[in-house]
Amino acid sequence: MKIVDVCAFYAPNGGGVRTYIDRKLLAGPKQGHEIVVVAPGERTWTEERGPLARIHWLKSPRFPVDGNYRYFADRAGLYRILDAEDADVVEASSPWRSAAMVADWPGRAARALIAHADPLAAFAYRWFEGVADRATVDQRFEMYWRHLRRLDARVDFVVSASAGLSARLRAGGLTKVVTNPMGVEAGVFSPQLRDLELRRRLLRSCGLDADATLLIGVGRHAPEKRWTMIADAVTAASHHRPIGLLLVGDGRARAKFVRAVGTNPHIHLLAPITDRNELARLMASADALVHGCEAETFCLVAAEARASGLPLIVPDIGGAADQASIPGNWQYCAGNAGDAAIVIAAAARSLAGGMRTVSRQSTPRLMEDHFGQLFALYETRATPLQLAA
Repeated sequence: MKIVDVCAFYAPNGGGVRTYIDRKLLAGPKQGHEIVVVAPGERTWTEERGPLARIHWLKSPRFPVDGNYRYFADRAGLYRILDAEDADVVEASSPWRSAAMVADWPGRAARALIAHADPLAAFAYRWFEGVADRATVDQRFEMYWRHLRRLDARVDFVVSASAGLSARLRAGGLTKVVTNPMGVEAGVFSPQLRDLELRRRLLRSCGLDADATLLIGVGRHAPEKRWTMIADAVTAASHHRPIGLLLVGDGRARAKFVRAVGTNPHIHLLAPITDRNELARLMASADALVHGCEAETFCLVAAEARASGLPLIVPDIGGAADQASIPGNWQYCAGNAGDAAIVIAAAARSLAGGMRTVSRQSTPRLMEDHFGQLFALYETRATPLQLAA
């Protein structure tokens, strides 16, 4: 089976979507499937990733809001690639312009919309929090829901990575939603990688002794990630006991985060880490993962933290909340810095001195499981209703 993924969110400096696509380019050929990714790039060229795996980069303009990304503007160029590939399945990995292009393409392939993004949660709900509840925002953005329903009518599957997002999509009138949680890369993240000497060095970089609590956050510096809120919450919680925070990442909102940190010497900013083994070792050596974004569709970093044996401190809505639904984790009211500070302080008291208990229930799903289920869905071409029966 040949699968073409039209992925507007794939970029050299991307985050979770880039990680996911890179895993798909490996997983598909292992299971006998050809994986072709079409991504917006600086120039038009083809990047070979090995047998049965390649990326077609299509020259595209930069996305004005975030210069790390580009957007598809050449419909004819995209259609030439799709015509030439003649795939069995074509996926759209963004709900916007590229999804409509895929839906309009007159080829024979089955179509799937992959819900990598939740724009209402990432933007609209956040913009109007404190002014209108989510139901009211949904009513005001009915045009977006109509757009999704039109896409739903023209594709074979809408693939969602979390039960919470699936429920919202179905409540919005979509009828072809299939829940297929993502997973972590096998053999990379493990509690066995915990290094107490590395932990001490990391705490020293935060100006703290080994009896402090070491939190780690991983992700892009973007407004929806709410890292400034996390900085404020950690600073407030630090009045109760010593807490260090390592934040791994970069992005357009970095300056706001630096201003939020101010003169707090216990928050340390690290550049993005592309070496997965290095990230796994760093993660396992922390005491807990802290996350601020309630708009995650799956929250891969939370799954990787679970695989590393870390407890989670996350908002009570979204993909991160799904990851923290078992005992031993902490959830705070999404978007509420005061509640986040209270919960972080409580977690720090529980984790004093770096002591933690890893639950057997915390073992996350593997990415191979996700792709196996996804490819099986495409092969059967069953409808979501038949799949659920």
